[in-house]
Amino acid sequence: MITILHNPRCSTSRTVLAMIRDSGTEPTIVDYQKSPLDRRALVSLLIALELSPRDIIRTKEPLYKELGLADETLTDQQLLDALLDHPILIERPIVLSPKGARLCRPKERVLEIL
Repeated sequence: MITILHNPRCSTSRTVLAMIRDSGTEPTIVDYQKSPLDRRALVSLLIALELSPRDIIRTKEPLYKELGLADETLTDQQLLDALLDHPILIERPIVLSPKGARLCRPKERVLEIL
């Protein structure tokens, strides 16, 4: 079973979804902006990815600058709160499979877990 945290407006996310489907698998699609992750799910995701909250923040999102999230003194908890309050800040796509979890930027990273 493969799950993709997907934003249908993102071209990279759409491409990764197509790559998964081209591999012969129909993934579970989670539009994480319409169905936001709770704290427990987001922490579990970060553990699976072996990444910190800062590693999955969309730095190109205008809200990133507005909220001052580039401040290196912010703790992981503060960044986690920002991601929970504003799911648009979560980098995408993120794919989970039995072979692991990947933030698929670049998109070819999905091939590592298909």
